[in-house]
Amino acid sequence: MIQLKKNPAFAGPEGPVVLVIMDGVGIGKNPESDFVKQANTPNLDWLHDNALYTELQAHGVAVGLPDDGDMGNSEVGHNAIGCGRIFEQGAALVGKAIASGAMYADGSVWQELIANVNAKSSTLHFIGLLSDGNVHSNINHLESMLRMAKAQGVKKARIHALIDGRDVPPTSALEYIDRFDAFLNDINADGTVDYCVASGGGRMNITMDRYDANWDMVKRGWATHVKAEGRMFASMKTAVETFRSENPGILDQDLPAFVIERDGQAVGPIMDGDSVIFFNFRGDRALEITKAFEADELKEFDRGGKPDVLYAGMMQYDGDLGVPARYLVTPPAIDRTMSEYLSNAGVKQLAISETQKYGHVTYFFNGNNSGKFATETWQEIPSDVCPFEDAPRMKADEITDAVVQAIESGDYQFIRLNFPNGDMVGHTGVVGAVKLAVEAVDESVGRIMDALKKANGIMVCSADHGNADDMCELDKKTGALVLDGQGRCKPKTAHSLNPVPGIVYDPSGAANARLADVLGAGIANLSATCITLLGFEPPEDYAASIVEVG
Repeated sequence: MIQLKKNPAFAGPEGPVVLVIMDGVGIGKNPESDFVKQANTPNLDWLHDNALYTELQAHGVAVGLPDDGDMGNSEVGHNAIGCGRIFEQGAALVGKAIASGAMYADGSVWQELIANVNAKSSTLHFIGLLSDGNVHSNINHLESMLRMAKAQGVKKARIHALIDGRDVPPTSALEYIDRFDAFLNDINADGTVDYCVASGGGRMNITMDRYDANWDMVKRGWATHVKAEGRMFASMKTAVETFRSENPGILDQDLPAFVIERDGQAVGPIMDGDSVIFFNFRGDRALEITKAFEADELKEFDRGGKPDVLYAGMMQYDGDLGVPARYLVTPPAIDRTMSEYLSNAGVKQLAISETQKYGHVTYFFNGNNSGKFATETWQEIPSDVCPFEDAPRMKADEITDAVVQAIESGDYQFIRLNFPNGDMVGHTGVVGAVKLAVEAVDESVGRIMDALKKANGIMVCSADHGNADDMCELDKKTGALVLDGQGRCKPKTAHSLNPVPGIVYDPSGAANARLADVLGAGIANLSATCITLLGFEPPEDYAASIVEVG
């Protein structure tokens, strides 16, 4: 059993250590684009000026992504925070598996899928996000797999393209469509294969729900991809242009579903004997559509007949549940998380958020593992099913009520929570709502501070990545706002490349905490920080604590 050593310099606070993860609340570079800075945040302002405060990296190599041009995301962010180390993550793992040929090797799942369609003269299907956002997927991976499929004799492939607009600019769909159409024209040019787009729609309209929040999205995706039911168009480009003309201002992520036809017939329903690859590598928005393909019985919606196909995910999306049964690339094996260490030390822990980020403070925080450790309690506050801009406070008040009650109860020594507001509302691009979302988080932080002051506890406050801090497109060279033809800033709905706060609030002063000299600290350093403040010595291979105590 892995064990922590007690710290002789500090035995831990009288009250709990509370880790507050303000999802999507980073530190912006341009005040005109930073709606964290524009919001009224008296508590965060006070902490900046009076508590221990530093900046932490939350993107790129600091969280295991290929390079510092890659924005962070909630999954890799919570992995890094929870395990205290940096593991190579989805995009990097998949990229290496493709570049080395390991994903295509003999005896692999890939070979099984290819052999199936070649033996049956059936169709190879790809479902996934058509962009290079590198958060859920990468169009480069799709194109590589299609080239390999052709080289290995696959005659017919169909692509079910989910339109992005969240991890890339919000109305950039045609850039990816034009690129992919050119790719398909080239791969089909010699007449030996028939590869084409079969269906699609906006990622927040169909298929990519998560945490059982809105299964109607999956139902619409199933009808579109599998049954080929829906409004028909001759091409993906025509579909997008038509939807935009009918609903001016619509964002890519919200585009309706479409089906591609030839001569009045859908080109790509998914049939018995086919092979299907869900090529997103990130797990949270892949689990529900995977369940629809794999479960013998499905209660969430009436899917009709389940086609007898070979289904695989790009990665294993839940290692504990073994989902999916087949996957192309093995996810990082994350062991010795902070939760496990604290459980072995007998530290009672509470993990809490609302549905939209509940899996992040549980499954992802615990190293892609859906099982609780012995001393853990998990609490989920059900999220509302409505546009986030319509309810920007989300469930911040309810989460805070539960956390304050847990602090006052004295039942827990460590509490971790996530406020999703800055991220989920940030993705909408509705900046007025973003300000309200950030202000709700600030009020909640203030209430937690008050409770900890009474209980003689300590707060560690940070974020998993930025978003609300960067709501407008900025010129990459000058940092100035990018304006449209009417002189308005172009909205940005993706995560930012900005650092996030690293705050330690110890109202009693019991820890005698001071900032440590840690070069290039990132959010992986938060785990050792919490362990230190709980009165233990962090494991030697953890990223160092940002504070010293005693």
